[in-house]
Amino acid sequence: MNYARILLDLYRLKRNERKSSAQMNAMQDKKLRRLLHFAWKHSEYYHHAFAEAGITKDKISKLPLSAFPSIDKGILMEHFDELVTVPGLTQAEIRKFDEEGMENQTFRNCHVVHSSGSTGIPGYFIYDEDAWNQMLLGIIRGALWNMTMPQIIKLLIGRPKILYIAATDGRYGGAMAVGDGIRGVGASQKYLDINTPLEEWIEIISVFQPDIIIGYSSAIKILGELVEQRKVEVDVKRIICCGEPLNPGLRRFLENVFRTPVVNFYGASESLALGVETGREKGMVLFDDLNLIEVENGAMYLTSLYNFAQPLIRYRISDRLALKEPLMGSPFTRAEILLGRDEDILWFEDGKGSRDFLHPLAVEGFCVEGLKDYQFRQIDKTAFEMLAEVTDINSRKAVRFEVLKKMKGILAEKRLAHVQFYVRFVDEVIPDRSTGKKPLILAEEAAV
Repeated sequence: MNYARILLDLYRLKRNERKSSAQMNAMQDKKLRRLLHFAWKHSEYYHHAFAEAGITKDKISKLPLSAFPSIDKGILMEHFDELVTVPGLTQAEIRKFDEEGMENQTFRNCHVVHSSGSTGIPGYFIYDEDAWNQMLLGIIRGALWNMTMPQIIKLLIGRPKILYIAATDGRYGGAMAVGDGIRGVGASQKYLDINTPLEEWIEIISVFQPDIIIGYSSAIKILGELVEQRKVEVDVKRIICCGEPLNPGLRRFLENVFRTPVVNFYGASESLALGVETGREKGMVLFDDLNLIEVENGAMYLTSLYNFAQPLIRYRISDRLALKEPLMGSPFTRAEILLGRDEDILWFEDGKGSRDFLHPLAVEGFCVEGLKDYQFRQIDKTAFEMLAEVTDINSRKAVRFEVLKKMKGILAEKRLAHVQFYVRFVDEVIPDRSTGKKPLILAEEAAV
């Protein structure tokens, strides 16, 4: 996407903010019917699933969305090859492509996003070029929420310097989308991987002097503490948190330290542009022009209205929302995020006063043959362990060897070679009963 085209398309997307609720609902339904008909015609899985539910072609334009069958991550992974609409694309091919590294950004003209695996086995989500561009516009609009087009143009003409603090070494949707979005608007960018030693943060940030900071809320909190301690100075125009929940207390801390608006962006691998919250709306604003979200019995179902390469229709997400009425004068649904990812960080000390951390998402992408699932537990200030579940008890020795080797490399990169790491095998890693998500960092009291 070129710069002028992005600004024009962003202007068109922002015009939806001025629609009435009735106009938004009509537009949303039109997009939904187009998606449903496309899935019926081009997706072998959906054609069969609709037929099994008694839905014929002539009923697609009439039935409420709730009449259509839902899916979840397990169904998606099991029927991936039949569900996607890109001819000949298979999950096995994508997995092989992913294993070859990040040299190529696309596969068969599709952007491949590797899910974090917080609810079990990681999966893949694909976006064709049109869907990717639609999503990028949604992210840019959300990042610059509550700004007018003249304000946005003024900001972008200055070619802002944007710092991204998160996991950056894999096909994480956030890192990929932020990079493409920043290049699209002609800004300067700097990635700061959360595995980078803390002392290097200070040097990198002091030299780069970002205008905008994007990243995990827990990582930006650490940067805020460095600013508060006067170990680094920044003068930023906007803070954008993503990838983790942002609680009110942390929002106030970031607003006070950075003295700038703080945007909380809501996205998932399944749809990287879901909503935004700035503290003014009294809830999360959902992007109804890009997605349709239902809540039934506390469960959240997503229908992405812009991704035709991998249609996700009534796809269950483990986050929990409480839907609210739109604000006066706004066509967008509001929601309160009741539960979501809120991991702790592993902090370590070297006995000489130096302190550094490991972020859970930095160690989340372990891919070891025979390792079925895992969690981490901090033992003390210089040690932590992995609680590992294997597919076959006979593979424990090989799994332990590979895991220790991988973790040794991560700790060395982070300059935490003094930290002790252990592997303890368990019969089963059990998700949290209230959220349905597997906490990557296990609470101390739950570890016995």
